[in-house]
Amino acid sequence: MKKTKGIILAGGRGTRLFPLSKVYSKQLIAVYDKPMIYYPFATLLSMGIRDILIIADCAALDFYRKLFDDGSKLGVNIEYALQEQPNGIAEAFIIGEKFIGDSNVALILGDNIFYDETSSVFTKNIKTNKKAAIFAIYVDEPERYGVVKFDENDQPVDIIEKPKTFVSNYAVPGFYIYDSSVVSIAKSLTPSDRGELEITDINKYYLEHDELNIVKINSGVAWLDCGTPDSLLSAGNLIASIEKNKGIKLGCIEEAALNQKFINVEMLKKYIDELPNCDYKKYLETHLLKIK
Repeated sequence: MKKTKGIILAGGRGTRLFPLSKVYSKQLIAVYDKPMIYYPFATLLSMGIRDILIIADCAALDFYRKLFDDGSKLGVNIEYALQEQPNGIAEAFIIGEKFIGDSNVALILGDNIFYDETSSVFTKNIKTNKKAAIFAIYVDEPERYGVVKFDENDQPVDIIEKPKTFVSNYAVPGFYIYDSSVVSIAKSLTPSDRGELEITDINKYYLEHDELNIVKINSGVAWLDCGTPDSLLSAGNLIASIEKNKGIKLGCIEEAALNQKFINVEMLKKYIDELPNCDYKKYLETHLLKIK
């Protein structure tokens, strides 16, 4: 089986979060107790992915480099690439062509947070028997997203970007898994009326060629799209509630790296020693190092 690499698309400042995100990338905004980008980063790590490309605009790249460096302290390899203009999600594959090479690739949006109670939904679908896999999650406002249309046998027949009339309540969240041919597919796309290379067009290509696995998720996975002030507040409140009630920490990249054996306890100790005193450091000490 081919190796899978990961891309985090952290470009764009988010007009719906203006003026909060006017001065820096919204993926650096704290969602409860950690930067937003920690959550998608931890999702990739928990899937066993250790080669990661972060794509962002020029104003944000230096902040991400300062935050993660080359990833070696977490036992992973991090590269960085520039997206000069917000030309669409699908452009990430053109930008990341050299990084992807002949590997499979999992792309996650930097403002999408997932909480998988079973920790298996995404991991098992990285091994899909088709060339691509996406997910379909029930939402109340499908007109805001790319939406999957199902036939009477519950089989996917189309994907419509931000439909003006009702199609279904199943939206495609910002997490996608493809083989390396996604690069050539992205290059063949024509910009939409919005002037962007649409990820929906890539998904439709795989669907039309019977190479797309669409996993309908009915329960067990929470999807938080932090693109509006209300959704950002809701995400913070939900994460705070889960962490306090369950005694865990979502989006903990250090824990994900340790669980995947990317780092050992000695490496973790050195990493923790460099952190300032805070509740996050205390969690790492008490839950991962068992220091009371």
